[in-house]
Amino acid sequence: MSENNNPSPVEVIDTNQIIEERRSKLSKLREAGNPFPNDFERKDLAQEIHDKYGTQDKENLEELDASAIVAGRIMLKRVMGKASFATIQDMSGQIQLYINNAGIGDEEHSAFKHWDLGDIIGASGVLFKTKTGELSIRVNSLRLLTKSLRPLPEKFHGLTDQEQRYRQRYVDLIVTPEAKRNFQIRSKAIQILRTFLTERGYLEVETPMMQSIPGGATAKPFVTHHNALDMQLYLRVAPELYLKRLVVGGFEKVFEINRNFRNEGISTRHNPEFTMLEFYEAFRDYRYLMNLTETMLKELAEACVGSAQITYQGHTIDFAQPFQRLTMSEAISAHNGQFSSDNLNDLEFLRAELAKRKITCFSTDEIGMLQLKLFEETTEEKLIQPTFIVAHPKDVSPLARSNDKNPEVTDRFELFVAGREIANGFSELNDSEDQAQRFKSQAEAKAQGDDEAMFYDSDYIRALEYGMPPTAGEGIGIDRLIMLLTDSASIREVILFPQMRSE
Repeated sequence: MSENNNPSPVEVIDTNQIIEERRSKLSKLREAGNPFPNDFERKDLAQEIHDKYGTQDKENLEELDASAIVAGRIMLKRVMGKASFATIQDMSGQIQLYINNAGIGDEEHSAFKHWDLGDIIGASGVLFKTKTGELSIRVNSLRLLTKSLRPLPEKFHGLTDQEQRYRQRYVDLIVTPEAKRNFQIRSKAIQILRTFLTERGYLEVETPMMQSIPGGATAKPFVTHHNALDMQLYLRVAPELYLKRLVVGGFEKVFEINRNFRNEGISTRHNPEFTMLEFYEAFRDYRYLMNLTETMLKELAEACVGSAQITYQGHTIDFAQPFQRLTMSEAISAHNGQFSSDNLNDLEFLRAELAKRKITCFSTDEIGMLQLKLFEETTEEKLIQPTFIVAHPKDVSPLARSNDKNPEVTDRFELFVAGREIANGFSELNDSEDQAQRFKSQAEAKAQGDDEAMFYDSDYIRALEYGMPPTAGEGIGIDRLIMLLTDSASIREVILFPQMRSE
């Protein structure tokens, strides 16, 4: 984020002057008729023209006498007496226009000379190649479709102020090709994930965004009030408990791609509104999900960036190799030689170590929670290659099934890539009595000041009492996943309109 977000007085004056000059032009256009017509029909896109005719040589292209009708925003403009060049940009890319008196007449060409960068125009003409070999359109008809009042950033290198880029994403998308590419990849990735699951028999569903009890994750919710019902509601922190209600109801393979909301901090990794993929499958366990996730991410990387090996912030990350699988204590020891297995299972040692690091602990925190806090502080960021952290302690996994051999841990994993949690999955707890007891423990933690602890959800307990089959479920953070695929350092680079302070 820029240290100085306020433009200089000179910049303000110059911009205001330009806007006033353009308003004056618009006033004259209004006198001549409607300056915002809506009857121009575009027939061709820039990239389609390049794909179809770009390989033709100059002579062959002239023989073809191919025509085109295009529309887009003026990004470059060169006026040279009786001839002018303009580069317009549409949703697919850019193409050059050649405009002269012979093609459109003196009057129309003269009018074009007064149009500005950022104006949106429509043009028709015949394709040709310039002396330098650039595919262009020799214009025989030209119209102004939208008058732009504000100037585009200088030099066409995008906005230099990061905060301005996020606030004015509409400008960022116009002038920063990398930004547009990021969101094109995002759209493609979501489509691929959706297809990956539907081809395997999953049903896409939608569950409530407003919930009377915010469940499915340990997180602080946003609170609102419904006037007609006179009741408090929460923006959902996760769709999990509703999706598992559907599994109880017989929808045994379901998924949802949608928004979650958590009233927590904002950083390069966190936005209070974010997109998650959650999916559940009956008669499967967490091991199956780990294998499925490996396949999913490999295919996703190959489809989006052309390879299972991606580059992220200087690291080469390989989605083609089997992902490493470690317990939390194994990962801490592997990446921090000063901690032994005995240390990591010593309650007093963990409390002292966390106190030394000024990490907040609650009286209800047991070894599992303390290990988690130490893991987040010392190890998480060191997990560069895809790594599953498995066997999470029971006290930090209130919705996961306990392991049969060691009931103190759960059949759960978290997937870390490039030092960030990307996915969380587990064999679901389907014992209603065990779940009720864990909800009680969470409620006690909340009463002692843990704002992120879960609420007690009696209706979900009732659903489990009807019987939920053995089930495995997983959530994947879409935004963080797109950060990886686009080599973006900040989550704001992959969210079209990230949450920001008021201007």
